[in-house]
Amino acid sequence: MEKRIAAFFDIDGTLYRDGLITEVFKKLIKSELIENDRWYKEVKPFYVKWDKRIGNYDNYLLKMADIYSEAIIGLHRCQIEFIASQIIKQKGDRVYTFTRDKIKWHKDQGHLIITISGSPIELVREMSIKYGFDDYIGTKYLLNKDDIYTGDIIPMWDSDSKKTAIENFVLKYNIDLNQSYAYGDTSGDYNMLKLISHPTVINPTKELLLKILDDNELKEKIKIILERKDVVYRLRPEHIEI
Repeated sequence: MEKRIAAFFDIDGTLYRDGLITEVFKKLIKSELIENDRWYKEVKPFYVKWDKRIGNYDNYLLKMADIYSEAIIGLHRCQIEFIASQIIKQKGDRVYTFTRDKIKWHKDQGHLIITISGSPIELVREMSIKYGFDDYIGTKYLLNKDDIYTGDIIPMWDSDSKKTAIENFVLKYNIDLNQSYAYGDTSGDYNMLKLISHPTVINPTKELLLKILDDNELKEKIKIILERKDVVYRLRPEHIEI
């Protein structure tokens, strides 16, 4: 059987211009499923540090994910699926032009397009349908036999989990990693980018850039994209000072 070419996309910060977990968190506050005080007491300090560029963006997202996993305990699957569908209807077009165009290009080439995201699987599913991904995987918030969330999770935001996911997709679709592509933006995408012959980072975090600059093999093949306003900048690692 002939091997297939795939393009693997992260969503948060790579396709979507923020974190989808941020949007679902806001919805849960508006629905009074998360107390507003939790934002001010627990999440806002992480957001303020990131906003002032003295904190880590991943820490901000992970704090929201922790509270989210607690907040949905006892909720039914259909409640979160409804919220997810509303978020993508309202916010799903808020994406990077570069990434949206790349998805179209890969489709035109006949490549598989797959998303591997740390966002809740319900949001990832809706985003995948909207952009026509062939397959997807996200963080799974586990359900009991009655479709009630238990608070247990199978994360997909860390580098090792994404590496395992790619290996599973390779077996499922007979993918040739030597001809395939990957797009990410944080250190959680590091192993995914290393596995692929054509990796691209989009508005990468400092933590990821440091890993790239310290990895001669990855540094040689990586493409670095910055999208600001309506302009796309293409950089080489040797042009970056940190």
